[in-house]
Amino acid sequence: MGGSARNPGVLQRDDSPRQSPYQRLSQRMLDISGDRGVLKDVIREGAGELVTPDASVLVKYSGYLEHMDKPFDSNCFRKTPRLMKLGEDITLWGMELGLLSMRRGELARFLFKPTYAYGTLGCPPLIPPNTTVLFEIELLDFLDSAESDKFCALSAEQQSQFPLQKVLKVAATEREFGNYLFRQNRFYDAKVRYKRALLLLHRRTAAPEEQHLVETAKLLVFLNLSFTYLRLERPAMALRYGEQALIIDQKNAKALFRCGQACLLMTEYQKARDFLVRAQREQPFNHDINNELKKLARNRQLVSHASVTVTADHDPVTLASRPCGDTGVFTALLSYEPDDHWCLAEMEISQLITSKRSCLEFSIIMRGGQSAFRKDLLGADCVHDLLGRGAEFLQSKATALS
Repeated sequence: MGGSARNPGVLQRDDSPRQSPYQRLSQRMLDISGDRGVLKDVIREGAGELVTPDASVLVKYSGYLEHMDKPFDSNCFRKTPRLMKLGEDITLWGMELGLLSMRRGELARFLFKPTYAYGTLGCPPLIPPNTTVLFEIELLDFLDSAESDKFCALSAEQQSQFPLQKVLKVAATEREFGNYLFRQNRFYDAKVRYKRALLLLHRRTAAPEEQHLVETAKLLVFLNLSFTYLRLERPAMALRYGEQALIIDQKNAKALFRCGQACLLMTEYQKARDFLVRAQREQPFNHDINNELKKLARNRQLVSHASVTVTADHDPVTLASRPCGDTGVFTALLSYEPDDHWCLAEMEISQLITSKRSCLEFSIIMRGGQSAFRKDLLGADCVHDLLGRGAEFLQSKATALS
């Protein structure tokens, strides 16, 4: 987290030995509680509206005791801080008051007197009784969940009495929640939020001159749902929502791309190609679209060459492959179903001669978003069993498509 270079919990001494470091610091801080129980010093200004009561906040924080070098509590070491709801997840009264005084992007330092922190008893063994604590807090973002939750609890008839802008605002908030959950890899929870937003938009009947606002909001949610179902490994649903997006905007490159990805996962190669080519027509230089077309070409080539026979040192292996000269080395492409815990892999296989027996050394480079490397020495029988299973799978794909 940003802030001052030195540890805020240990302040430099001056010529006032009767005052503690926190007492000296408090003299230049703003009283935001009215009784000097919560004092604030802004390190970096924020922008936009103040945090609303009952909002859900995304913050980084570190708490310090006076004269201590390290924080007694901090979430700054987490890669992705979790969303916390005011009044529920935040237990320090002083922190809640402090957050209500902040704007997005703001970084501030607070002093909390015992009444607004850990009370007269403290929190043994970390926090002594009657202790003033210092917190540095950075407000990354916040969402006004209270307004959204109250609105979603209303009946459809009650919701229809509100102006369209209110419905669009609540739907946007639900979508923002979904986006946050998606970034946390909580895809199921994200899907629930996106569907809440979609339900609000489906219920609303707008005037003709305002219908385009509803359609624009729906388009964004359809795209989110399509991507989420891809991550949930449910390509049929991803295709469904991608096609719903295309009804609104038939040239939307993201929707075409999601549909192409879904069809590729379902091994519907011709449909995948049609969608991806249309997406490429809209965005010719899009790296993701072009890579997906290359992946599609490889998959189709696998199926069309599923019965090629390659001989490596007298041992025939039936496999889709590309021979690499007469060195006994060849490259083979395997494609297995996700349900079988396989993925597209490129295998480089070479023959090694040892003093006792023949072994095969191979490396696997995982494709499709994640990278991994594996290098083993295995007996020929074990490796050939693996390759044989791959050949059977490829042959079954070729038969299904013929």
